[in-house]
Amino acid sequence: MTTDKIIFEYHDVSASTTLEAYTKEKLGNIFNKFDFVIRANVFFKTENTSSNNTGMKCGIRLSAPGPRLFAESSHGTFREAIAETIEELTRQLKKRKEIMKTY
Repeated sequence: MTTDKIIFEYHDVSASTTLEAYTKEKLGNIFNKFDFVIRANVFFKTENTSSNNTGMKCGIRLSAPGPRLFAESSHGTFREAIAETIEELTRQLKKRKEIMKTY
């Protein structure tokens, strides 16, 4: 997987090489498993929330044939948010793959 397939954007968050490495590792599984995924845009931002379990938001938009896929989650840490977002995208991709098989 080439790293130019992943574009990172930060909103009110400092860029982090460890966060990017973790995200690339998780997204690598998606790129390997679903070869029709072209690119990923990853967004990190923080929000003021009343709970300590939310506020660190990760959103990922995937470019693939058909409508774009998007998932986002908010947790107490970016790693938790990344993990949940990747899980949701994997579910969406499995559905997309099933639809693609029928054609």
